[in-house]
Amino acid sequence: MSNMKKVLAVLLALSMLLCLAGCGGNQTNGDDKPSENVKLRFTTGGESGTYYAFGSVIAQHATNNAGISVNAVVGNGSQANIEELEAGNAELAFCQSDVMAYAYAGTNLFDAPVTCFSTVAALYTEQVQIVTLDPSIKTVADLAGKKVSIGAAGSGVYFNAVDILGAYDLTEDDIEPTYQSFGDSADALKDGKIDAAFIVAGAPTTAVVDLSTTKDVCLVSLDDEHVEKLLEKSPYYAKCTIAKDVYGTAEDITTVGVGAVILAKNDVSEDAVYKLCKDIFDNAENLVDSHAKYGELNLEYATSITSVPYHPGAVKYFAEKGIELK
Repeated sequence: MSNMKKVLAVLLALSMLLCLAGCGGNQTNGDDKPSENVKLRFTTGGESGTYYAFGSVIAQHATNNAGISVNAVVGNGSQANIEELEAGNAELAFCQSDVMAYAYAGTNLFDAPVTCFSTVAALYTEQVQIVTLDPSIKTVADLAGKKVSIGAAGSGVYFNAVDILGAYDLTEDDIEPTYQSFGDSADALKDGKIDAAFIVAGAPTTAVVDLSTTKDVCLVSLDDEHVEKLLEKSPYYAKCTIAKDVYGTAEDITTVGVGAVILAKNDVSEDAVYKLCKDIFDNAENLVDSHAKYGELNLEYATSITSVPYHPGAVKYFAEKGIELK
């Protein structure tokens, strides 16, 4: 072989090695241990929302303290966040527990199953709030024949509303539905254009708080019989309470909520997810001043997801806390 051919052969070999290194990504170094430059993109929510605000604090603290690099980026909500994971544009994502269940099963918002992700942890509850200014509307059954905002068409809120109406043997045909955002729903209530609105978000929710400053807001409670019926059919909901002092209602409100959950792509290393979980939960008590949602974290709720398997890194962390997951 000539000297020139030898040089070309060496260059080709080096080029192949570099390509292989690049294809391997930055998650592991071949023995399931993270490389020093592991970088995780965390898609959250809009800049004015809790997903982005809390996600940014989580990302910054993990980057500074956990030996991983997490970058919180603005997201477009639960469905879009899962699509970003599937497209390879993110490694971590915030998502509502109901929407992640839809994705994994390929129902409602998704035409086919999306199974490229796993559960990291459920962090806090986003309550289903049925808001009205009409004190005669006391139960979901009273919504029959009323003008009701049930969220934007095809949104997570829409399916939440359909689920809850269904538990009371009602459908869209039994109400006069409108399809509006939280803010538009609040304005429509204020102007008397609708009788009630479904809003799904962590309480207190800005749109409802703003409405309560000028109007006497009522929230519709769910009764235990229908909550149990709903949970049997849709286990990604959880029974919860909105205390009367949140909006100044006459009494505590019984409702259901979905979880705000962190997801990870399946190919993120076990060690990286373990470190993220450890950083979030081991430090939560001392980080409430940086974001109030840290005060809502607990291990029981974090491990309550049943619709999507947990990531091996999360399984390892929670096992150390005495909680066995699959």
